[in-house]
Amino acid sequence: MIALPDPNTISRPYRGLSLQDVAVDLDDTDAVTTYLMGREVYRRTRWLLLRNDARLALVEVRTADTLPLFAPVVELRVLAGPGRTTWLEDATIDVGNATALANAVDRVLSPNVDAYAVQGRYEHVNVIWRPEPVRVTVTEVIPPEPAKLYEMARAAIDFDEDLPPIDLVLDAVDLRELAREHRAPAYLLPCRGSGVDLPGDVAFLDTHPPARQDWLLVGCARSQQFHRHFYGSEAQQVDFCPSLRATDHLIGRVLTKCCMLERGVERHKDVVVVPWGSTLDEVRLALRLLNDLGPVAEDGHLGAARTV
Repeated sequence: MIALPDPNTISRPYRGLSLQDVAVDLDDTDAVTTYLMGREVYRRTRWLLLRNDARLALVEVRTADTLPLFAPVVELRVLAGPGRTTWLEDATIDVGNATALANAVDRVLSPNVDAYAVQGRYEHVNVIWRPEPVRVTVTEVIPPEPAKLYEMARAAIDFDEDLPPIDLVLDAVDLRELAREHRAPAYLLPCRGSGVDLPGDVAFLDTHPPARQDWLLVGCARSQQFHRHFYGSEAQQVDFCPSLRATDHLIGRVLTKCCMLERGVERHKDVVVVPWGSTLDEVRLALRLLNDLGPVAEDGHLGAARTV
């Protein structure tokens, strides 16, 4: 017997769903079965979205052979009838993307609905089954703003059509708050790129100030290494490493970064770490690992991953 789909299931690719206008009583499962059994469908079709006027039903079908272009249906299951299937239209939505679909239906979520059909961009149609977006916390240092890693994760989600619907949550390590909590006459920050304005004198490690000062280093382990190299001693420090914060204080799935990692991706159970200057491919791979998808093979190679 065909099992019910797992939550967040969509048709991948969306051409695996076929929208069919029919005159069948969609509340009558026997009538739907009689209509479809033995009927030819395209070999890639797995879901049929049947429409009778404004009423909808979602049916999963199996064929005896997937080699011919068309083959008769030999098994089917009505997954959701008219009472549990709903229709939305939003021309901005990429219906091949699970997160986009989940966002589109969020405003109409109901415990009484299982299947949400969305007509989106280019009038393409797809269905998402019982959406339950996966929460991923992104730990990042700000400023600069918007948080770069968070924005890169959003871009990767928009691109990768294998990912489940993801709910990104920003966990910001704010340099301004750290400075307020640790008052000092002078601060040393890793680089000018932060664009942060702190009370007191501010110097930047990447400019290699000529003389050591009595400053507070707001940085990470790599910054302290640079300081030792430049000045022969360690500075008083507030460590802002987002990776340490993620592994020590957060629960659930976490995407973060660390400058001690120069290339590739590391996984620590539910925490995946990318380099400070990560590529979009590395961020994409990290999100895939958090959802147990693994790297894309061959023409979609994403780089190396290491489990720690």
